[in-house]
Amino acid sequence: MSLSNTQRMAAMENTGAWQAVCAQQDLVDNSGVVVWLDGAQVALFYLPDAEGQTLFAIDNHDPQSGANVIGRGLVGSIKGDLVVASPIYKQHFRLEDGSCLEYPQQRLRVWPVRLNGGAVEVGTLTTR
Repeated sequence: MSLSNTQRMAAMENTGAWQAVCAQQDLVDNSGVVVWLDGAQVALFYLPDAEGQTLFAIDNHDPQSGANVIGRGLVGSIKGDLVVASPIYKQHFRLEDGSCLEYPQQRLRVWPVRLNGGAVEVGTLTTR
């Protein structure tokens, strides 16, 4: 069962399992940066002009090419969904839940993420 972002955030608030990974000033508007979290590369996307959620944490590993490149992908919107296009084969992943629009069997892990003061914090609970 996949949790919604709201459910993941509520679960994180109850456990307090947040880890600071970088400063807000390290983020690049409308682009990705990659951080290391518990043995995984996590791509952070900061979209300050987006409605609703503006910060996303998603797996940096592209399942189709096998390369760690998602953080270098282009961010956009398809049919109202915020997505990142993999730089190699151009498949699109939803930032909200990691699902692939072109290949439903592909999914990236997503992490709860928040700004806390000047720090970017990622939750240690992941979903697929």
